[in-house]
Amino acid sequence: MKEVSLKAHLPTIDEVRAANELVYRLMRPTPQYCWPLLCERLGAEVWVKHENHTPTGAFKARTAVVYVDELMKREPTTRGLITATRGNHGQAVALAAKQFALPATILVPHGNSREKNTAMRAQGATLIAHGSDYQAAREKAMALADQQGLHMVPPYHYDILRGVATYWLELFTSVKDIDVAYVPIGMGSGICSAVAVRNGLGLKTKLVGVVSALAPSYAESFERGKVVEEPATTKIADGMACRKPDEEALSILMDNVDHIARVSDEEVEESMRHMFTDTHNVVEGAGAAPLAAALKEREQLNGKRVAIVASGSNVDREVFARVLRGPGE
Repeated sequence: MKEVSLKAHLPTIDEVRAANELVYRLMRPTPQYCWPLLCERLGAEVWVKHENHTPTGAFKARTAVVYVDELMKREPTTRGLITATRGNHGQAVALAAKQFALPATILVPHGNSREKNTAMRAQGATLIAHGSDYQAAREKAMALADQQGLHMVPPYHYDILRGVATYWLELFTSVKDIDVAYVPIGMGSGICSAVAVRNGLGLKTKLVGVVSALAPSYAESFERGKVVEEPATTKIADGMACRKPDEEALSILMDNVDHIARVSDEEVEESMRHMFTDTHNVVEGAGAAPLAAALKEREQLNGKRVAIVASGSNVDREVFARVLRGPGE
């Protein structure tokens, strides 16, 4: 089966509030903290939205449960779910499948995070490794969906946005007058949801997308005004390893995002260390990327109120140990 077609608009605040009811069956709202050491490091008032504090260790815990709830209203005879992932989306799909008593099949690229794979299996999902990157795994998942009559859960969809937007509603209603928010971009649900809530609340917060310099497809597409496919070779920020942007998401970013910053793997690893030192939180590569981007733009942030999204904590132990040791140690 093909993915459900996207709606060409963003969720309203009322729709986001309605999604809260589903999300909060699984988890409580996550905290947002202003960490003094990060404030010193950036020369700004820095608020961290801790989406690393969810049942799956990432913001996507909020997503698939909203999507599948709507799916079962439309298609109550759905036989099972299938998707592709580097880990966090797959955990969300597996979590939602369990809630609705559906089987879940998850496609991952070869060499995917062992610990993310283990977490998805622990949720009851069947894992299949295919291809060298996310896009190859996604194409295989879509083929299997057609062959086996399964429903393909996309990484970007209107109902996915409704779930993600619940964390932005928490942040924007808890912390007033945020000047700028830095948001990591994988397939685009995080930053498009930020647009939905910011616009819905009539706020003036500037939104900055963050991509890996080694997965620059969204940045290139944003700058050229059209979908541009680029290799995704980042070794640390797998949550941002997008080879081809979603066209719908790109169109939203073009109209609503100030700019897209690029960060290197070395800058991401340095920010993972800073996050641990300054907050004692474990943050994966994509979750540290917003801090990396803010540090690059530090001179523009002096005295401002800044939000950064710690989008997840799912980094393998050996990788995190190496990152904490730092280069040359």
